[in-house]
Amino acid sequence: MPSLRAHVYRVAAQGPDDTSGVEALFAAGLAAKNVVAILGKTEGNGCVNDFSRGYATRSFETLFRQHGADGVSLVMSGGTEGALSPHWTVFAREVVDAPAERALAIGVARTPSLPAQHLGRREQVLLVAEAVRVDAGIDDPSDVHFVQIKCPLLTLSRISAAEAEGKTLATRDTLKSMGLSRGASALGVAVALGEVDGGTLRDTDICYSHELFSHRASASAGVELTDHEIIVLGMSDRWSGPLAIDHAVMRDAVDVAAVREAYERLPANSRLAAVLAKAEPDPTGKIRGKRHTMLDDSDISGTRHARAFVGGVLAGLFGITDLYVSGGAEHQGPPGGGPVAIIVEKEH
Repeated sequence: MPSLRAHVYRVAAQGPDDTSGVEALFAAGLAAKNVVAILGKTEGNGCVNDFSRGYATRSFETLFRQHGADGVSLVMSGGTEGALSPHWTVFAREVVDAPAERALAIGVARTPSLPAQHLGRREQVLLVAEAVRVDAGIDDPSDVHFVQIKCPLLTLSRISAAEAEGKTLATRDTLKSMGLSRGASALGVAVALGEVDGGTLRDTDICYSHELFSHRASASAGVELTDHEIIVLGMSDRWSGPLAIDHAVMRDAVDVAAVREAYERLPANSRLAAVLAKAEPDPTGKIRGKRHTMLDDSDISGTRHARAFVGGVLAGLFGITDLYVSGGAEHQGPPGGGPVAIIVEKEH
């Protein structure tokens, strides 16, 4: 009886335009039409003017066009500080002639473009929540382990256009708009998965009511889009194959114990397929009672410090540096912490 099967590949990148590793996968038999998403870590600064994300997106759009494939979600996260290695994580799915069993399931969705005046507000939360409820064959929300979102930000031109129409924006600060967009997107995941009551949520909760958060959301903002690209990862009894996923929530940037526990829940003697994580500087200015200076550095954004720090913590646990660690975890786990998803391939 046919079922859906997921595939996950980690591919090294020599630069934001290096699609050669994915082309090699195609040459080895992966059908381009089966690829549904690529998560990329590019070596830009991860801030508003990180055009490495758009460069990578355009390079992959060209590649897939050459192979007659479209609709692939391209989620590029800038910033490979520390020893994080630039790479692509490729997600594919196909119909196979095999009985369904409990396995990794992948769902993808895309929202309409977000009007600038709705960014960082309840309208953005509800827009994302509706799209997260994608049919990935995951019947129980508790089986969802990670929701990756690429969300928009405000640029000066977008701000000017909206204000020319008489619209009032949540912020005129382009960098602050990244945090507001990530936070609203994460709360959209929380609403969709029943972690937060969308009916009582207010605009003023976004990036202020830190007790409201999702245990499974990961949001990355970029200048290269005006809508939201959404990837839902979880376990389903209607899929098949050797891949499995679990997640942990780091309570702070050194909470390796929670991640180890999640890793140990997965099948033993499995091959590590991917690690996806969020990181942010603890807003209290302390980690386990000790002062940190990530938020006091006027030269380097705190999100860059956090990516490097958490990337090092996770690299020490897993023994790899091609980790998808995204900075800025507003409402993505508790303040100073963040979700971590682990995907493994079971032995045949």
